[in-house]
Amino acid sequence: MAHPEIKVLDKGFVRLIDHMGTDLSVVNAARVSFGKRKEAFEDGDAKLLAYLAEHEHTSPFRHTALTLHVKAPIFVFRQWMKHRIGSEFNEISGRYVEFPEDEFFVPELFRRQAKVNKQGSEGMIEAKDHARALESYLESCRRSVAHYKELLSLGVCREQARCVLPLALYSEVYWTVSLQAVAHFIRLRSDAHAQWEIQQYAAAVRSVVEPLYPVGLNALLAPSHP
Repeated sequence: MAHPEIKVLDKGFVRLIDHMGTDLSVVNAARVSFGKRKEAFEDGDAKLLAYLAEHEHTSPFRHTALTLHVKAPIFVFRQWMKHRIGSEFNEISGRYVEFPEDEFFVPELFRRQAKVNKQGSEGMIEAKDHARALESYLESCRRSVAHYKELLSLGVCREQARCVLPLALYSEVYWTVSLQAVAHFIRLRSDAHAQWEIQQYAAAVRSVVEPLYPVGLNALLAPSHP
């Protein structure tokens, strides 16, 4: 059964491809230590999952998996792919396919560099400067893509021609991840200190994961869980 896309930013999306297990799977992975197995999830099992998360007995949460299809700008994936533990990525390859002309992210607004947080942003640039900033941004992206297309037309191989493409270019990945690992991603990338664009993806990922593992995800994201 095809799953709906959750739209993110101007051209991106997150879509569930497949998943394995439920909250009950986590419970049974924990209870196997006592040679026990349950057929239905009960109220007491929620307390068990909360206890496991709070005391960092996290291996039962890794007896789950889900695969997401994600389309995002390359600069977002550079941050996302730091989350390697308990997850795996396969990405569309510019060696095999030719990128289209207009598949780059265009922000609606431009933020100012933060004064205290050297890696972050705060507020917006002056309204009078926005039009010029957008013009400069689009000119740079379009020129990069035009040079990429020109290189291809001259017979340059795709693996070299792609080197001139901007970080704003959209790419696509399949991401397979355990419940524990996806909760870690959501926790870090939903934080106010994370870049705004990846925060939007963290929210979309959470909206996919929460219906599948509502109790387990809530336990792993509880404030008391480090």
